[in-house]
Amino acid sequence: MDKPQNRFLSVAYQLYTVTNGEKSLEEQTSTEHPFEFITGYGIALDAFEKNLVNLEKGTEFDFILQPSEAFGEYIPEGRHKLERDIFTIDGKFDHEHIFEGAIVTMNDTEGHHFMAKVVKIEDDGVTIDTNHPLAGKALNFKGHMIENREATEEEIQKLIKQLTGGCQGCGHHGGNCGEGCGDGCGEGCGEGCGGCH
Repeated sequence: MDKPQNRFLSVAYQLYTVTNGEKSLEEQTSTEHPFEFITGYGIALDAFEKNLVNLEKGTEFDFILQPSEAFGEYIPEGRHKLERDIFTIDGKFDHEHIFEGAIVTMNDTEGHHFMAKVVKIEDDGVTIDTNHPLAGKALNFKGHMIENREATEEEIQKLIKQLTGGCQGCGHHGGNCGEGCGDGCGEGCGEGCGGCH
């Protein structure tokens, strides 16, 4: 069955990572601050959309995405040690923004933006990890469908505007959050929404 396009979905969920049978809560949205998005625009993970797009309003869901369906396997080559000079402003190391655990926006040699996590700061360099924070993890989504309807033309146009230059994303996810961004961002616009990647 083809996946319906341009569906407006609003969901409340808990996202757990599953490691050796143990679950750990990573983020959650709520009925008051749901994750809202339009299907077919790459805002959410394809497998996330596929599991939700045909559910009716009020339907409960509980499914697991394997790493291959989510953010891929963890790649050790995604760790890089960079010169400290890259992180200096006016000749001084940027301690305000560069600290262990910080998520930073970087540029590659071709000018493309990507997100990286600062893993270690040493005298001879800064180690960053470009893997997605949930790479290599199975993701369990549990929640319910708040709304599932055809998106309006106005909603679609607003989203396209955001994707082509508006929304800067939620910071630690890197990328456009689309409809999921905004008021609920602090509540968990989340990796699980897949969306911000």
